[in-house]
Amino acid sequence: MYPSDPTRSGQHRLRTSDTEREQVAELLRAAMAEGRLTLEEGEERLGQVYAAKFRDELAPLTADLPDQGRRALAETPQARAATRRDVRRHAGFVALIAVALTGLWALSGAHFFWPAIPLVFLVMGLMRHARYGRYRPEYSYRHHVAPWNAPSHR
Repeated sequence: MYPSDPTRSGQHRLRTSDTEREQVAELLRAAMAEGRLTLEEGEERLGQVYAAKFRDELAPLTADLPDQGRRALAETPQARAATRRDVRRHAGFVALIAVALTGLWALSGAHFFWPAIPLVFLVMGLMRHARYGRYRPEYSYRHHVAPWNAPSHR
């Protein structure tokens, strides 16, 4: 299927690790909890996950799930709680910076409320964090992909 990709075909296939197996098993459990897989089908796939020796054996197990099962994992109560906790932490940081900048403005005696300029950008970042959930490094400036241009954007 992919003759030039060493992880998928040929004698140069890469072996999978326990961590990779557990990640796929967690995706399948989330899909089962969401109701996308029946209990029997989920158990069958979990057995195939733990029996897999190579990476290319794991991909077909989640290929028919939306977003390869990652969306179901993001909708679990634990993931939502972690996102809320991170957004609260981010909001606290923005509030702390706002207080510090407003204090500096009050001490400077400037007529123009200059802290509004950096605070606009800080609040925009906070709104982005609240909208898109957890920060994902694959959407950073290094990867040249914005969250709204990503394949997994809703």
